[in-house]
Amino acid sequence: METGAAPFTANSALRGPAIGDIGNWADRTPVHEASRHGQVRQLKQLIDSGACVNLVTVDSITPLHEACLHGQIQCVRLLLAAGAQVDARNIDGSTPLCDASAAGSQECIKLLLEYGAKVNPPLYTASPLHEACMSGSAVCVKLLIKMGANLEAHDCHFGTPLHVSCAREHLDCAKVLLLAGANVNAAKLHETALHHAAKVKNKDLIGMLVDFGGNVYARDNRGKKPSDYSWPNSPTAKCFEYYEKMPRSLSHLCRLKLREALGHGAVEKIDKLNIPHRLMEYLAYN
Repeated sequence: METGAAPFTANSALRGPAIGDIGNWADRTPVHEASRHGQVRQLKQLIDSGACVNLVTVDSITPLHEACLHGQIQCVRLLLAAGAQVDARNIDGSTPLCDASAAGSQECIKLLLEYGAKVNPPLYTASPLHEACMSGSAVCVKLLIKMGANLEAHDCHFGTPLHVSCAREHLDCAKVLLLAGANVNAAKLHETALHHAAKVKNKDLIGMLVDFGGNVYARDNRGKKPSDYSWPNSPTAKCFEYYEKMPRSLSHLCRLKLREALGHGAVEKIDKLNIPHRLMEYLAYN
């Protein structure tokens, strides 16, 4: 459904070169506004009138960025068909796929990938997988992983996607990453996902990370273990006390070792093993 459209003229719309070319730096254009608000009919009129779909704002945001960030799938489809650059970057380096992932829009992600969007764009900031984890969309996380997203992509601010999931307490996203083979002990400044779980005081998250091999003795750059971030005698402190004192069972250690050997995509590989179904379920954390 379209919202009310602001009046536009051909002169205000035709601010750039031919469709498909990179536009000049400009203020927000009617194409940006129509894309942001899902004004499909107005956007089509603008494109048919020859408006450039690749004009950028002063912060390098394209109409495609706008449409993806707000999950406007019909506008995304129109822009891509008109030649919008699928991997255009804004001033932060984010691509439309990053924005679609931040919006948790599975439809937009699928369409961008069909048009050749890079699931692992070379970024120093958050990758599409980071953004999906921040949004808490486990469905989008699964889709990006299926399409080859790098589980260990490292953002200079957040660390890995697992760090992000734990810092935001998105347990479903964290479990999807761990099942896919994400390194539970990956560190940013020696800080692991367990440090994040301790800081947010989430017992369920702590238990899941330990179950997947999280190291309760890992120390960050301040020399602190995860338990050092819990209040004395709190539920999380008692949880860490239990894990620090209780040796892991042989079956647990064997599961971790086998999953480590299988690497990424362990669940799919487990399905092909000639072992009893019950053991298969144990290895897959079912």
